[in-house]
Amino acid sequence: MYQSDVEGAKALVKKYDDLKKEISKVIVGQHDVIHKTILSIFCQGHVLLVGVPGLAKTLLVNTIGQALGLKFNRIQFTPDLMPSDIIGTEILDETRQFKFVKGPVFANIVLADEINRTPPKTQAALLEAMQEKNVTVSGKSYRLQEPFFVLATQNPIEQEGTYPLPEAQLDRFMFNIMLDYPAYEEEIDVVKNTTGAMLGQVSPVMNAEEIVYFQQLVRRVPVADNVYEYAVRLVSRTRPHTATAHEMSNKYLSWGAGPRASQYLIIGAKGNALLKGKYSPDIEDVMEIAIPILRHRVVRNYSAEAEGVTVEDIINGLME
Repeated sequence: MYQSDVEGAKALVKKYDDLKKEISKVIVGQHDVIHKTILSIFCQGHVLLVGVPGLAKTLLVNTIGQALGLKFNRIQFTPDLMPSDIIGTEILDETRQFKFVKGPVFANIVLADEINRTPPKTQAALLEAMQEKNVTVSGKSYRLQEPFFVLATQNPIEQEGTYPLPEAQLDRFMFNIMLDYPAYEEEIDVVKNTTGAMLGQVSPVMNAEEIVYFQQLVRRVPVADNVYEYAVRLVSRTRPHTATAHEMSNKYLSWGAGPRASQYLIIGAKGNALLKGKYSPDIEDVMEIAIPILRHRVVRNYSAEAEGVTVEDIINGLME
């Protein structure tokens, strides 16, 4: 596609700038959320978006899907949703033969809306799709088309009728991104843009083939040994009562992050460096993405909750 990796890296920076311009036609502000979401796509990761209703989470994913030229499906998770409603089911056709009808998971971008509103059995239906990129029905495997990306949302306030995501499922998400209310000026722009006659039209900037190429390019980025060591040391410091544990972890954490966190820190740092126009990541790239990668992989204990110490406070303490 490109003559060399350097040429590909330069093309990625240009495409990323074009992508942000297209998305800004519809989405006002939310620059960090957009950056991390696009970064996770290029890193072949998935995102868990936590925010109150009405912050345009669905619109954000739909807009990114349009700008990337990808097929987008939305699944509204409800207490009565069944696994077959996600992955598909077999039906008898006119010739009395079983035929597999694909579910909404067969898309490039899947928005799992309010994922914690459905029981664990149905949540688990996404696990194989997220990890293995295929689904199994009646002993038969069906491959999902690349690129495949799950963006799940959950509501932090309304806890009535919710099922907390199991740790195994949480660990499948590369980033846990907190979505906040827009700033005053941004909200004025949102209201102006959405109450007029014309809404912004988004044009595709890339296609699926280019995205797969850039995902492979991110994997080929070289990393210095000191960056590997920093990432692994940071993750190992989250594990309480181990030889490498930080005093804050011993005091405030029940348990820490596993090796998948170290892998995501490195792959995320590679992608972050490329999007900034660098050819190799440094420790600052790891630090920049550490909070959304570690936030959902460490568990606070009662002391932390009693003293009002947040997960972000602990992670920042480990990076000092």
